[in-house]
Amino acid sequence: MTRGHTITIDKSGDHVRVVHGGQILAESDRPLVLRETGCPPRYYLPPEDVRLDLLTPSDTHTYCPFKGTASYWSLPDAADLVWAYPAPKPDVAEIKDHLCFYEVEVL
Repeated sequence: MTRGHTITIDKSGDHVRVVHGGQILAESDRPLVLRETGCPPRYYLPPEDVRLDLLTPSDTHTYCPFKGTASYWSLPDAADLVWAYPAPKPDVAEIKDHLCFYEVEVL
């Protein structure tokens, strides 16, 4: 990590749910919570806990110097709603293939 920039990843006992347009897109009791300098905490959910059948892969890719290249998925009315790192950098290998949403309810 760059001096002054940290990322921590922890298993969380939180129950999280993602709802969009009244439809549950994901629900998990085993999220990972990623805390990164200058960013809000983000929950990364195992793919088995996400309704992948409702999501369409996007052509969008972004690069983070700390995590690697992210791939995105969309809904018809919500572009790039969720992302994942299929080949994350070694320091954040735990988030491989876990999915992250912008809006998550912690229950």
